[in-house]
Amino acid sequence: MQGTRIVLRIRVYESWPMKITVILCTYNRCHMLREALNSAMAMKLPEYTTWEVLVVDNNSSDKTREVVTEIGTRYPGRVRYLFEPNPGKSHALNAGIRVALGDVVAFMDDDVTVDPLWLGNLTACLDQDEWAGTGGRIIPVWSSSPPNWLPREGRYPLGPLAMFDLGPQAGQLTESPIGTNMAFKREVFEKHGAFRTDLGPRPGSEIRGEDSEFGNRLLAAGGRLRYEPSAIVYHPVQQDRIRKQYFLSWFFDKARSTVLEFGVPRDPRGQIWGVPLDLYLRLGVWTARWMVAWEPSRRFSRKLNVWTVAGQIVECYRQSKTPGAGALRQSLRRKETA
Repeated sequence: MQGTRIVLRIRVYESWPMKITVILCTYNRCHMLREALNSAMAMKLPEYTTWEVLVVDNNSSDKTREVVTEIGTRYPGRVRYLFEPNPGKSHALNAGIRVALGDVVAFMDDDVTVDPLWLGNLTACLDQDEWAGTGGRIIPVWSSSPPNWLPREGRYPLGPLAMFDLGPQAGQLTESPIGTNMAFKREVFEKHGAFRTDLGPRPGSEIRGEDSEFGNRLLAAGGRLRYEPSAIVYHPVQQDRIRKQYFLSWFFDKARSTVLEFGVPRDPRGQIWGVPLDLYLRLGVWTARWMVAWEPSRRFSRKLNVWTVAGQIVECYRQSKTPGAGALRQSLRRKETA
């Protein structure tokens, strides 16, 4: 009798549709990928929750496939591999969404480790009609003490480190979550489209923002997102990112992606070379404030503002010099959000 019950239980389990797909996009990071997948395989979910991790290999030339095969052999039916040759993270994300089996699609990166309760806590509320998606906490893991030039006030200066922590209280999100710790109902993508491929890192471009653009698109359409602080991802702070030049480049490219997402800012006073006059004014103000600041973190914070405005100016100018750039962007947006 006991053996019969076990057999029936397995048959019922295998007949259920996949409930959650975790999409993990990767490119030439097989050593980090191994650690990320091992942490995912250690997750604890309710017994009858069916889930998978879908690794999307975005044209890697290292041993990514071998790592996925090895871990997949140890955890049969839990890991799938998909090769996406079209370079660019958004292409990889969209390829994963197309073949995901879950009713819920969650996302993690190849350089993080997840808490054992991460996925269950992140997706628990998505059984309710109220929520379209969720985001959790991303906690930086430092290998050394932060440098004295790194701004500590607020969380936005730490954007290059992918930190996202709104505190211990769960509640409604009024901003987009970050790509390495978010989940959405699959129907959201069917209704609101995929990730924009003109955003997101790709060969020759470090312009990001594909995740925040999608979250903002959802919010603008009236979708409700929930912040779940108990869904924790640990993001190691790589030493090559603790450099001033990395932070400056990140903020410069982030500003460019803002213009790509929202368009050239309007200024009733007009433009010069396609750039709103207000941006020139802001560039001058922040440059002056940078020059007179002496405390290291404050001085660098103001320098980041200079690079941010400079990135906006460069992208506005580029848009003005690219025939049909605005129309092309709108066409691409309509195509990928349709």
